[in-house]
Amino acid sequence: MDTLSIGQAVAGQIANTGWPEWVAIGGAILYLVLAARESPWCWFWGIISCAFWAYVAYAEYALFVDALLQVFYVLISFWGLYAWLYGGQAHDALPISVLPLRSHVGIILAGLLLTLVVGYFFDQYTPAAATYPDAFTTVFSVIATFMVIYKKLENWLYWLVIDTVYLFLYGSRGGYLFVLLFVVYLVLAVVGYLRWRREFERNLNSI
Repeated sequence: MDTLSIGQAVAGQIANTGWPEWVAIGGAILYLVLAARESPWCWFWGIISCAFWAYVAYAEYALFVDALLQVFYVLISFWGLYAWLYGGQAHDALPISVLPLRSHVGIILAGLLLTLVVGYFFDQYTPAAATYPDAFTTVFSVIATFMVIYKKLENWLYWLVIDTVYLFLYGSRGGYLFVLLFVVYLVLAVVGYLRWRREFERNLNSI
């Protein structure tokens, strides 16, 4: 598909986008902006966005694994809100921290193995589209979400990879509006990483 055709497709999708999709998009952007600023309110907007995104992923794109992931996000966001407010050592706000390299090696290997298992299951037993890429984004999104909950700096790097895969995943399904959204996500992930790293280094130097 050439650039003009894609542009026309995006314009058509914008014109035909229903309010559930706009709520999902707006809430997701607010979630990321507030998360980059370490605001606990990000979790409220995450709940709103994911509830509507679950419907969109299931009903419009047949991405069943992703729809289940959004339901999981809604539930886990309440945990995230509590952790950010009271997860510190003194039952106060949780500070930003990092994981050692060996932890990332274990996380990535376990994530890839689980991707194969989940992808195989949905490939064999559901009519879901793009099962293995969908499984990859699902598994690693869950991992990255727990990293966000515990304010691990590297969560933003995981999201850079995940959002890149999502970009191609929705692009392959003709969801060009969501492709643009994930471009915005990628930019916000870079901003979030830089802000969190600066805050982490500031806290480290103040010890």
